[in-house]
Amino acid sequence: MPADASQFREILVFFDRLGVYDVVLPFILVFTLVFAIFEKTRIFGTDVVDNVTYTKKNLNTMVAFVIAFFVVASVQLVATISQVVSNMVLLLLLAVCFMILVGSFMKEGEFLQLEGGWKSTFMWIMFLGIVLIFLQAIKLQDGTSWLEYLYIMIFFNFNTTAVSSVIMVLFVILLVWLITKDSSPRKKAGNSGD
Repeated sequence: MPADASQFREILVFFDRLGVYDVVLPFILVFTLVFAIFEKTRIFGTDVVDNVTYTKKNLNTMVAFVIAFFVVASVQLVATISQVVSNMVLLLLLAVCFMILVGSFMKEGEFLQLEGGWKSTFMWIMFLGIVLIFLQAIKLQDGTSWLEYLYIMIFFNFNTTAVSSVIMVLFVILLVWLITKDSSPRKKAGNSGD
């Protein structure tokens, strides 16, 4: 063992050789997400016992288990999941660092709360970041990511009719949305007869 390697590094290398990062963690992630969605949506139905409604956990568990095994069996899906999750953590870390920097300009006891347009702006920025992460993680057969492929198609074929048509359609959709959006304030639902 080299002098600069630590015992903890050796443990991580052992876990890597054991397949914890390529098999176990992706399996647990997919199983947990699919099982949670099945429990929330109650897609396989419910059982009623003593006037208490229970989800069909046995079906939810088995289907989530099988789906997780199918995902783990695909090396490409595991690589995509690994890349997406690690990049999403970087995006989250970037957001936290931004909040720390903004918080350094606040007085003690003040709390920064994003409201209105700022909140939706940051939500859209995060959504765009996640979409870009997924486009970068999904690869074509030649190893090029979808994001690289779209970049090449847009910027090297910018003066073609297809790109011009897409830009025109997006402009028309934006224009129709701006014209038809309701700008009047809406009343909140509640008791109006007080």
